[in-house]
Amino acid sequence: MDSFPAFFPLTGRTVVVAGEGDGAEAKARLFAGSPATVLRLAPAEATDSARYAGAALAFVAGGEADFLRAAAAASRAAGVPVNVVDHPELCDFTTPALVDRGEVVVAVGTSGGAPMLASLLRSDLEARIPEGAGRVAALFRSQNEAVRAALPDLAARRAFLAQALRSPAAEAAMAGDMAEAERRLRAALAGAEGTAKGGVTVILVGEASDLLSLRAARALAQADAVVIDPLCPPAVSGMARRDARRLAGAEAAVEGLAALAGAGLSIVWAVAGTEPGGLEALRRSGVRVVILRPAPG
Repeated sequence: MDSFPAFFPLTGRTVVVAGEGDGAEAKARLFAGSPATVLRLAPAEATDSARYAGAALAFVAGGEADFLRAAAAASRAAGVPVNVVDHPELCDFTTPALVDRGEVVVAVGTSGGAPMLASLLRSDLEARIPEGAGRVAALFRSQNEAVRAALPDLAARRAFLAQALRSPAAEAAMAGDMAEAERRLRAALAGAEGTAKGGVTVILVGEASDLLSLRAARALAQADAVVIDPLCPPAVSGMARRDARRLAGAEAAVEGLAALAGAGLSIVWAVAGTEPGGLEALRRSGVRVVILRPAPG
C-alpha cells in the first residue's frame, strides 16, 4: 500500500478551491451537495496563507508552475493539506475516483499515477453498488446507539448487524421507505436482545486461492475470528478482516471453537484439502456449521 486512504468529515468544514479553469471547476463540483463550505480563491488571493486559515482541505488548479508552487506553499503554511491538480509531485494527497452513494462513498486511487485506471475501476464499482446503499448506511447510523445499548457484547452486535444488513429492514431502506425500515430494524433488535448467534464456516481451499467462491470471500471478510491451515495459500489469510482474531492452540481446537461460537462469534476455519475432523462434535455441541467448497475452475 503506497498511499493510505482516509475519509475527511465535511460537516462544518471549509474546503478551499484556488485558481481558475476546468480543473478548479471540477474540484468545486466534487463538493456540490456536501455539507462543506467551498471557498473559491482567485489567483491573486491564492498565494496568501491567511486565506486558507481554518480550512480542512485545499485544491489548487490552473496557472503557471510558479503560481501552483506558491499557492501550495501558502496552503501548507496555514497547516492545510493541499492537492495540486495534475501535479502529484506538489500534492500532500491525491484525489481518488469516487462512487458517491451519500453515506456510502467508495474511493479508488492509484497514488496519482494512473487516474484513467481509477476511473475505469470506479465505473465497474458504480454498476455493482445500488443507489440505495447510502440509505441503508443512514438507517444503521441512526440506530447505532440503540443497537449498542441492546447488544453491548461486540460479537453479538456484529452477528446481529450482519443479519440485519440482509433483512427486510435493509430492503425497505434500499427502496426508500425509511420509516418502515426503522420500524423493522427496531423490531428485529427487540427480538435479538440477549441472543448470540455464532457459528463456524469451514472453507475448503484448493491449490488456487482465486477459486474461492464469493460466499467464502465474504465469510472471510466478515469473520470475527479465523483459523487458517498453514497449508493454505498465503492470499487466504489476507482476505480475512485485519482485526479478526487469529486463533491457535486451545482456541482453535473443537472445544475452543464451540465456546467462541456459543459466545456469538462468527468463525471461519480455512482448510487445505478435505473436511477436518471434529465437525460432528461441533454440531453435537449445538454449533451451526457451514461448509463452503472451492468454486469450479
